[in-house]
Amino acid sequence: MSADQENITHSEGKYLTFTLGSEGFGLSILRVREIIGFMKITLIPQTAEYVKGVINLRGKVIPVVDLRLRFDMPATTHTERTCIIVVEISSPRDEVLLVGIVVDAVSEVMNIKAQDIEPPPSFGGDMDSQYILGMAKIGKDVKILLDIDRVISSVELTPLHQD
Repeated sequence: MSADQENITHSEGKYLTFTLGSEGFGLSILRVREIIGFMKITLIPQTAEYVKGVINLRGKVIPVVDLRLRFDMPATTHTERTCIIVVEISSPRDEVLLVGIVVDAVSEVMNIKAQDIEPPPSFGGDMDSQYILGMAKIGKDVKILLDIDRVISSVELTPLHQD
């Protein structure tokens, strides 16, 4: 079994699917802590543009990342469907950190089989696809399955976490 096939086998499972613009994405449901409506975000100066700030979620300060900006997509106005998905990411010190990611809309939880997942295509040297676990074929659509630990570098967010 090749490394790509092995990674895809490990990628089989339940995914929370969501949209950014017209594109569909998925992330492992095991990494999702909760989904909340869009709420006031406290801005933090001198952070990356895609780090929107922090929220107070039941007494815990959680950094919030706008996935549109993280993926160099144009910013958009928030709608009633815009929400924050609170996910768990792993830090280099094997700590579990909570991070909110802003998405345009949450779709559904899907059970995706290994045979419906292909490795990410090779885009050449210009595009970094290391954060893509695979491409899920759902009917005529394709969902991009994300490795949330690689999408959101915990090193950049660690100063924003308060214990």
